[in-house]
Amino acid sequence: MDALKNFAKKAQTGTSGTSNTAPAAGAQKDDYGDKAASFLNKKYNNDKLDRSQLEKITDGAREGLEKLTGKQAPNKFSN
Repeated sequence: MDALKNFAKKAQTGTSGTSNTAPAAGAQKDDYGDKAASFLNKKYNNDKLDRSQLEKITDGAREGLEKLTGKQAPNKFSN
């Protein structure tokens, strides 16, 4: 739980603490999770969430899945 709180704090302040930060929004490639979240946002949410919010959601879902299964998600599905 503390890791999740630390992640949320870092996301709000904009610091990551890791060396593999994502490139600028224009240069970033969408993985399948990002594409699915973008599609669902457009179809059911009238595009109310911006890209950074969707990225936080998909990253949180990926981290939860990895914690639950104990295995790392493939880069194809989550970067």
